[in-house]
Amino acid sequence: MASDAGSEGPVREAEYRAMGRAIELAARGLGTTSPNPVVGCVLLDADGAVVGEGFHAYAGGPHAEIVALCQAGERARGGTAVVTLEPCDHTGRTGPCTAALISAGVARVVVAVPDPNPVASGGADTLRAAGIEVVTGVRRAEAEAGNIAWLTAVRRGRPYLVWKFAATLDGRSAAADGSSMWITSEAARTDVHRLRSTADAIIVGVGTVLADDPRLTVRLPDGTLAIRQPLRVVVDSTGRTPADARMRDGAAPSWVATVAEVGAGPDGRVSLPALLAELYRRGVRAGLLEGGPRLAGAFLAAGLVDKVVGYLSPKLLGAGPAALLDAGVGTIADAIDLDLVEVAQIGPDLRVTALPKKTES
Repeated sequence: MASDAGSEGPVREAEYRAMGRAIELAARGLGTTSPNPVVGCVLLDADGAVVGEGFHAYAGGPHAEIVALCQAGERARGGTAVVTLEPCDHTGRTGPCTAALISAGVARVVVAVPDPNPVASGGADTLRAAGIEVVTGVRRAEAEAGNIAWLTAVRRGRPYLVWKFAATLDGRSAAADGSSMWITSEAARTDVHRLRSTADAIIVGVGTVLADDPRLTVRLPDGTLAIRQPLRVVVDSTGRTPADARMRDGAAPSWVATVAEVGAGPDGRVSLPALLAELYRRGVRAGLLEGGPRLAGAFLAAGLVDKVVGYLSPKLLGAGPAALLDAGVGTIADAIDLDLVEVAQIGPDLRVTALPKKTES
């Protein structure tokens, strides 16, 4: 038996290994499945041999279980389905995976994470009612980490938000004359496009649009546009975004979010909670906040940032705009503490990934 155990009993070694593979498969869907989750599935026959595997590739497409069942065919009968997320139990653009598993004659289903979506949950109970043995909670922490944006968004009703910034080692986002191209290396900028490709929306403030006129698109290493483009969002309380701004060029969907459309917060500007609620309604589960420093500060002060990814260049400027402003910190005791997750070298730069520490309510 494997060292990990599900909530309803021990897990076989082959199932434990298969769940690791299913988690790897699920990651292939990052950035293309929203508003659906990323899911991976591995099918084992009655002897524990792998006979099928699959992942959810895009919203509206076949679910991971269906892909794996199609590969396995009759070899699935009497076997085990190992799935990163509880099989869905409802009919949407596709049929319920529970019905497909029952029809295929699967004898056992091993699940990592229960489905928090009330529309699709209940799959485990349906499978058990059909006489299928179900074990849950297997390698749950690993599966949660791989699907963290969708899981967090569905549980809260707002997108999982990553704040990305680039700065010199002394925390400057631009020089004293306002120039900022390029603070980080080409390798770091390529990595940013990889990060963008996992998001459903890229969010900036109108100040960034007026200063830099960014395209806010996902580009491949050769400079061409990726097929899938996130929604480009400009937080613009009074509608100052120019009609000829590059983010309006039609290369990707865009939205200028104004007070008139979203509503105002206590400061008279766009309400950030209302903005995120509207993005969730539009199918955004993972958001990437790219600037500017005041908008980032407002999101942090409101406790709406879930992850920080900073690209730090080995440069010193000594003057110029800071990467972060007005985050609600007046004294060192109020500093926003972070837990470091990873520090990696990207070309000559450092990529620092951290999570805001949870505070007691």
